[in-house]
Amino acid sequence: MSPSPYELPSDPAKRRSHLLTDGPDRAPARAYFKAIGFTDDDLAKPLVGIASTWIETMPCNYNQRELAEHVRRGIRAAGGMPVEFNTIAVSDGVTMGTPGMRGSLVSREVIADSIELTAYSHMFDGLVCLVGCDKTIPAAVMALLRLDIPGLVLYNGSIAPGRWHGRDVTIQDVFEAVGTHAVGKMTDGDLHELETLACPGAGACGGQFTANTMSMALDFLGISPGGLNEVPATARGKNAAAYSAGELVMRLVRENITPRQIVTREALENAITSVAASGGSTNGVLHLLAIAREAGVPLEIDDFDLIAARTPIIANLKPGGDFVATDLWDAGGCALVARELAKRDLLHLSARNVDGRTMGEIALSGQESEGQHVVAPVDAPFKSRGGFAILRGNLAPGGCVVKLAGHERTLHRGPARVFDSEEDCFAAVKAGKVGADDVVVIRYEGPAGGPGMREMLAVTAAIAGEGLDDSVALITDGRFSGATHGFMAAHVSPEAARRGPIAALREDDMIVLDVEARELRVELSDDELETRLAAWKAPEPRYSSGVFAKYAALVSSASEGAVTRPTI
Repeated sequence: MSPSPYELPSDPAKRRSHLLTDGPDRAPARAYFKAIGFTDDDLAKPLVGIASTWIETMPCNYNQRELAEHVRRGIRAAGGMPVEFNTIAVSDGVTMGTPGMRGSLVSREVIADSIELTAYSHMFDGLVCLVGCDKTIPAAVMALLRLDIPGLVLYNGSIAPGRWHGRDVTIQDVFEAVGTHAVGKMTDGDLHELETLACPGAGACGGQFTANTMSMALDFLGISPGGLNEVPATARGKNAAAYSAGELVMRLVRENITPRQIVTREALENAITSVAASGGSTNGVLHLLAIAREAGVPLEIDDFDLIAARTPIIANLKPGGDFVATDLWDAGGCALVARELAKRDLLHLSARNVDGRTMGEIALSGQESEGQHVVAPVDAPFKSRGGFAILRGNLAPGGCVVKLAGHERTLHRGPARVFDSEEDCFAAVKAGKVGADDVVVIRYEGPAGGPGMREMLAVTAAIAGEGLDDSVALITDGRFSGATHGFMAAHVSPEAARRGPIAALREDDMIVLDVEARELRVELSDDELETRLAAWKAPEPRYSSGVFAKYAALVSSASEGAVTRPTI
């Protein structure tokens, strides 16, 4: 008598999926799987999800369909059964300066929720998350930490720089060219040619903007295999990196190594150090706070200031520097950055990576390309302190983040030019109504007030394009793009929509940004501020239903990572 097909032994690594696939009671579930080509042998293996954020609205995630096939091959070769699924993505760059940009940060929560729901509901034994544009990266880590099943994140890689008028260009150049064009210093033809050539193919934005900042942070966090994220999107080695990620996740599944074993306080401090040392995006603060919350690791906004203050900038990367992510890869990559930081004991070298190595072993592997100028020796850095600082004061009692990479300014005092939306400010900048010494204030763009905490790249790039970035400061309860540079403070907390002091500002109030004192203040007495706030009335919400209304009701302050939380 032939054995019953229901008596075949299950792979012991099917710690979760056996509840979905094993035994006669699960025949209906197996019937669904068999309808799309799964076999009994397939269903006897661990089910490993491949979460793709592929979308056709931007180049940033565009190569993920191809990469998913190589991840699939790697999982199969290592004895697993791959199950691919898709979630959303919102392009920061495409939506920048429009109402659509409100969806960017909101998408982080939706992506995390959707990955969590799919993987939990289908009881996957492991998970590989393919990420690209900014919010997909922290969202994937947040989902992994909620699930705490064996898994990793693979960044699909940076775009190559474009070539225009004999020089390398990025999307940052296009945004700034809009300001240059607005003041008559660039022709229509040159602007059109630049926009056509700036983005030559697949991959996320090339400078140390938010995507590459977070990609590096994940290397240092240990949740991405060391050295695989930084392989550029169109490099021949990217497919091999995807295959390796598929093989690796099966080792994690069999050994039951889960994300919360990797994402510790020490790993988070390593990630923060990488953001500071690379002059990375201020969005790194927001996202690492959110990741820490999902990991259950205590982390405060002031911890970022302590780490940045002791960490020099050793990577010469745009927007504050000269090079892009592909140049860093050619120079020696994240391991080279880690090697230099380790020389000054700035990293926790015992922190683990999903690839099985420690941070110390990765640092020792760092190899420097001859003649490279991207990464400086830690004893001769590009700047003695990290690329951001945390300020408080009577305008930001909950804290704010000031960007320090790419300029030397640490003090600014000037009259307020107050705008209640990004659009109003952009129109004023284009009309020449913002001048030297002004402090541009953009409010009601915070997590709840926006809602969605839009990035201000259209404004900051226009200011830079008009030649005002060395003489104007900007503060906002919204965010900055990783491509932003200049003396600017974002994430001002509490935000205006929640009765933060920024809501009380009026035209020509004198505002001071003082990095040495770690202070953002307005030259008003406490009594005057309180009198103004007592008379303040909350604006009507921009949305009364749908995803934006739900987000505004549930979102925390930027100083807590702008995470959504239950109201009970």
